[in-house]
Amino acid sequence: MEIWYKTTLGEVDWQEVADVLRRSGLSDHTAEEQKKAFSNSGAVVFVYDGRKIVGVARALTDGLFQAAIYNVALEEAYQGRGIGRKMILKLLEQLKGQNVILYTHPQTVLLYEKLGFRRAKTAMEYFEGAGDHLQWMEDEGFFLPKDYRFEEEIGRADMQGPAWKKERQENGGTN
Repeated sequence: MEIWYKTTLGEVDWQEVADVLRRSGLSDHTAEEQKKAFSNSGAVVFVYDGRKIVGVARALTDGLFQAAIYNVALEEAYQGRGIGRKMILKLLEQLKGQNVILYTHPQTVLLYEKLGFRRAKTAMEYFEGAGDHLQWMEDEGFFLPKDYRFEEEIGRADMQGPAWKKERQENGGTN
């Protein structure tokens, strides 16, 4: 095994990238679509075993303050060897000084916690279309149930609808 990491876009076999993401269940997009997505990202990591891509990750970033990690995939045969951890650390090196968010499978939460990530209580997600995929994500545990409230939120006025609306109604509609 000859593992090495690349953080540039030159000479990437985009079909291999698409195949890694497809096998991991993260994406069915074409090689050309993956090329566009990775090219439009501010940080990338490709993991190679010799000349073959076995892992990928990318992040969108404004280059200063905020970044979001997407498409983290590592072939199953390479998991559990510290390769995925190193892949994420190489991605984070490119995002130094920025707040970083990510989506992850519920089964990989512990990995990211070990890397210093914390669960966010107020993260929200909006997905256009893709009904079957959304159902799969819900079934897998990516989402909290619709209209879920944490215990301390139950009964709070701001969780009953927009506070400005309630205030306007209480003042006879003159706010």
